[in-house]
Amino acid sequence: MLLQYFNMKIFSFIKYFLCLTFSFLILSSPVYAGANVAVKGEGDEVPSYVRSDITGFDFHGEDLHLSSIAGAVARDADFSDVDLHGTTLTLSDLKGSNLKGIDLTDTLSDRVNFQKTDLRNAVLVNMIASGSSFAGANIEGADFSFAILDSEDQRKLCDIAEGINPTTGVPTRESLECN
Repeated sequence: MLLQYFNMKIFSFIKYFLCLTFSFLILSSPVYAGANVAVKGEGDEVPSYVRSDITGFDFHGEDLHLSSIAGAVARDADFSDVDLHGTTLTLSDLKGSNLKGIDLTDTLSDRVNFQKTDLRNAVLVNMIASGSSFAGANIEGADFSFAILDSEDQRKLCDIAEGINPTTGVPTRESLECN
């Protein structure tokens, strides 16, 4: 009986000690303010604009591939000729932004507000854009090959589709699989 009591006390002490040690390690970890940063390759940092207000920002021509802009408000921003392939744009608001010539290949762009954006000559190959809105967007020359879109959005985009993407050489209507 005494041995059982002693074993319980040792177990309680070890459990308490481990909890205290892990709490100390977690609470003593440094927290950095500012933009989160991911790494593309050795020495290459990629900014993260998750849940940021980047309304009106000028990113023209920048290489932001593999970054994250999820949940960001980026209305009227300039993303023209930006490399954003492989990024996450989920729940972002890009209404009225200039996305002319943007590379959105392999992006997760579900539930994104693309209303009234300029998507002329954009490359949107393999983009997942379910639940996104493209109302009023200019898609002349955009390549949507293998993109996942809601059927209603696809039908509406087919109504306005025209042009050939200068980068991929694919006609917009063909990339949307319009009849």
